[in-house]
Amino acid sequence: MAWNEPGGNSNNQDPWGGRRGGGGGDKKGPPDLDEAFRKLQDSLNGMFGSGKKRGGGDRKVGKGGGYGLLGIGLAVLAAIWLYNAVYVVDEQEQAVVLRLGKYHETVGPGLNIYFPPIDRKYLENVTRERAYTKQGQMLTEDENIVEVPLTVQYKITNLQDFVLNVDQPEISLQHATDSALRHVVGSTSMDQVLTEGREQMAVDIRERLQRFLDTYRTGITVTQVNVQSAAAPREVQEAFDDVIRAREDEQRARNQAESYANGVVPEARGQAQRIIEDANGYRDEVIARAKGEADRFTKLVAEYRKAPDVTRQRLYLETMQEVYSNSSKVLVATKDGQNNLLYLPLDKMVEGSRNNSAASTGSVSPSVNDAAARAAADLQQQQQSLRSRESR
Repeated sequence: MAWNEPGGNSNNQDPWGGRRGGGGGDKKGPPDLDEAFRKLQDSLNGMFGSGKKRGGGDRKVGKGGGYGLLGIGLAVLAAIWLYNAVYVVDEQEQAVVLRLGKYHETVGPGLNIYFPPIDRKYLENVTRERAYTKQGQMLTEDENIVEVPLTVQYKITNLQDFVLNVDQPEISLQHATDSALRHVVGSTSMDQVLTEGREQMAVDIRERLQRFLDTYRTGITVTQVNVQSAAAPREVQEAFDDVIRAREDEQRARNQAESYANGVVPEARGQAQRIIEDANGYRDEVIARAKGEADRFTKLVAEYRKAPDVTRQRLYLETMQEVYSNSSKVLVATKDGQNNLLYLPLDKMVEGSRNNSAASTGSVSPSVNDAAARAAADLQQQQQSLRSRESR
């Protein structure tokens, strides 16, 4: 039954539990929201501190409530500060700590702490190699324009100098690279820039760039400079291609000429050396023969002084023997020299013997041998007759 139906609400109460009508203090009404908030505040004050009487009543107000909230705030701030103050440095890193804006220390790998805002830290990787690439048009020594691409590899070797000495040291590296590249290219001819001179250019650029960085005290060390293939501007690229092809043809012709020279010159030198050795041998032979003849003549003079007639006859016979051995025809004459007694065609005899022995074993035929023997015997008899006549 509803509360407002006749007889259904004998206690004459409203839906919130109070009695109807105006009445005394025992009649209850709707809940007081202010009272509920005060109770909640009292309970919170009781949690964070002791209370005191308010208005002489039985309610307590926390006198330590504000200090409790302040403590919580300070604890939170301390936790945040500690979280930011503690840091870890990896194996590849270093950290520079500034205290009140002045260099304090360089920290190595491990767990470390600093005190902000009094301290400031700069954490950098000091082992990783970094790269910077540049490309631009440069003017060469012979007043030609070329496009030179360049890559610089570097790393940080002194973190204190890198952080404190130069503002934006990597920007300074770029400016120094530009200066070193222009200086080296401006001192090199175009042919060297486009062809085999790139390696030497890279070495010169690295040395000059490192001198600039050391002068600035940037704490950067250049590890490698790579000069890539330079090219002419697009407007004159075809003409440069023709020049490069002509240079390649020149190099190929030069290589062919050097190959031919390497084949001819050693052979000519060998022939010249052989001629020199033959000449030296002939010289030694002539000298030795002359010395032998001189010694023979000296000994022959001594023998001639001992027996002039015998020595003279022996010399005559040896001379005639040498003459006859080198002659193909022999004429034997009498002592008075008027009548020819014998003619021996030795050249015909030797030629005939060669023709007969060409198809066989190469030996002289028996008939030729007999004829030669008879001719030798007749010659010997004639010589003996001449000797006998001369002795008379």
